[in-house]
Amino acid sequence: MAHITLPDETLPGIVGLFNFRPETAAPLRLLAETLLRGESPIASSERELIASYVSHLNNCHFCHTSHGAAAMAHLACDLDLIDDIKEGFKTISVSTKLRTLLYIASKVQKGGKHVLEEDVAAARAEGATDQEIHDTVLIAAAFCMFNRYVDGLGTWAPEEHEGYREMGQRMAFKGYV
Repeated sequence: MAHITLPDETLPGIVGLFNFRPETAAPLRLLAETLLRGESPIASSERELIASYVSHLNNCHFCHTSHGAAAMAHLACDLDLIDDIKEGFKTISVSTKLRTLLYIASKVQKGGKHVLEEDVAAARAEGATDQEIHDTVLIAAAFCMFNRYVDGLGTWAPEEHEGYREMGQRMAFKGYV
């Protein structure tokens, strides 16, 4: 049960919070839409993987699993592969460039000043552009905020991956707004 009284306690995670405050939901939904589905040289599937990975590092089950499900929808993979995100992408094929971006995202999750020039240089050496580095940092920073919003208000989340299938499909193919 959430720490605050929500109009519909059956809505999980951020969905229930968006229902509680539609006026704050609108800009947050637009931010998610822009970051995860807007114009970027990083594929939407990879941006969802970044969001899911950062959410895992923040121990936010709802965001990790919902965005993992969206990534699986983009990649046409089984939901069981969501756990591979936690295991460092042993089964999901990610490029060395994406690995360097994920490393930068993990540094942002700890704190922005943890990102060092050599981290950026390593990403550039793998072909990452300034926009890809920018977008990675912004996705990681935004998901730290989203994760704290969801968990700070004690929202509930389905435990099993299957509970996220429809949500992941909707996020991947219909968007956030």
